Amino acid sequence: MSLGTKSIEELLGSEASYLLDHVSQTISKDRLVKPSASYVDDVWYHSDRNNRVLGNLQWLLDHGRLGGTGYVSILPVDQGIEHSGGASFAKNPDYFDPEHIVKLAIEAGCNGVASTFGALASVSRKYAHKIPFIVKINHNELLTYPNSFDQIMFGNIEQAYNMGAAAVGATIYFGSEESGRQIQEVADAFAYAHELGMATILWCYMRNSAFKVDGVDYHTSADLTGQANHIGVTVGADIIKQKQPNVNGGYTAMNASESFGKTDDLVYSELSSDHPIDLTRYQVINCYAGRAGLINSGGASGNNDFADAVKTAIINKRAGGMGLISGRKAFQRPLKEGIQLLNMIQDVYLNDEITLA
Repeated sequence: MSLGTKSIEELLGSEASYLLDHVSQTISKDRLVKPSASYVDDVWYHSDRNNRVLGNLQWLLDHGRLGGTGYVSILPVDQGIEHSGGASFAKNPDYFDPEHIVKLAIEAGCNGVASTFGALASVSRKYAHKIPFIVKINHNELLTYPNSFDQIMFGNIEQAYNMGAAAVGATIYFGSEESGRQIQEVADAFAYAHELGMATILWCYMRNSAFKVDGVDYHTSADLTGQANHIGVTVGADIIKQKQPNVNGGYTAMNASESFGKTDDLVYSELSSDHPIDLTRYQVINCYAGRAGLINSGGASGNNDFADAVKTAIINKRAGGMGLISGRKAFQRPLKEGIQLLNMIQDVYLNDEITLA
């Protein structure tokens, strides 16, 4: 049963009108390349992407409950490396077995499933032709003592190709000491992935303790994450995965005490506002105005997962984004509930009454 507008309004409560009726006065929706059924023909057909990349992008967009809409719902489960197996799967030990990860994505009608080399390789012969595989090629692991924060490669592009992957994914920690090396590694990997015919998705994350200024965390600031997105599409990402912004002014906060980067007052006075849809739209326009689709994170599991997931999806869709990539909210609960949560996210994108702001 699909989640209708009335049910969505009930979930949002007092925020319903704030999110559903917002009219953006910042960047006009007419400036954006909008998600659509003809997205690959309209955008990537005119690029340097070869026919096999176009085919895999189309497969990703045509698969699952959102197939043919231009939007995507992706299940990402690489937290066993990023956080630890125990931290990720203790709430539902079934997901120590990678087959349950893929089954959740299939039964929930996701466009694709993103996971590690090992997880997807272990079940590739059984499932690689049934749902698009997105192989995450680098990770930050926290077993090294003392803990360090650096994205390192866990395999190579040929492995992803040989297991039948439709796409590869990678993370760059923009702002970190290691970001220069990560940018070069990912750019090279994405170029080779494109050569072999796979699409590319980049997790564009900010990482530096200096981005916390006077008690405010600017790691999800619209201006900083927007620039991370802009670099991400420059190194060859077809789709950008970014945390949804909840603040702005990272550049100005950093420049209060020392020289950092460059921005413009118009970013804050005309190209964004404090509304979450406008903040997210600034992320979208930095993805070549939507030519590279923006998918936002679902975030950590909490007390109001269903309402939070729907809210995040509405903000992304109304901002001009391409969809959501939600993991922990779904797999850290019983299978039936995980499917229900992912379906509720998808229902937002299937609802024609929820339009671009």
